[in-house]
Amino acid sequence: MSLQTTDGIADMITRIRNAIAVNKNEVLLPASKLKLAVAQELKKIGYLTDVKVESNKPQDLLRIVINEAEKNANITEIVRVSKPGRRVYVGATEIPRVKSGRGTVILSTSKGILSGYEAHKAKIGGEVLVKVY
Repeated sequence: MSLQTTDGIADMITRIRNAIAVNKNEVLLPASKLKLAVAQELKKIGYLTDVKVESNKPQDLLRIVINEAEKNANITEIVRVSKPGRRVYVGATEIPRVKSGRGTVILSTSKGILSGYEAHKAKIGGEVLVKVY
């Protein structure tokens, strides 16, 4: 397992998507502050069950519990929007709605990692990281 990727968020999202496809309920991946913040925001919204950081050498590991055993995942679709080659920024009034409000976006703002709803309420824009439904 390679510990270094170009885009850590895309790697995390792909691992979550692949785990859901094969009915696994948790994912283990190299930890970073940004991945932890995005995963905690997804947990706060209700798409993930639990997020933990486990100490390990040479790098800590992030354990993401997608759903409880014998239950279906809350995530139907999860996509990386802003990529290293093409960043996507939006203003406070341009925050996209996902599936007529049934989904959400995760933004990187000046106030930290926020959901689209929280960013709209705080009237701040930022970089659109993830779209989830």
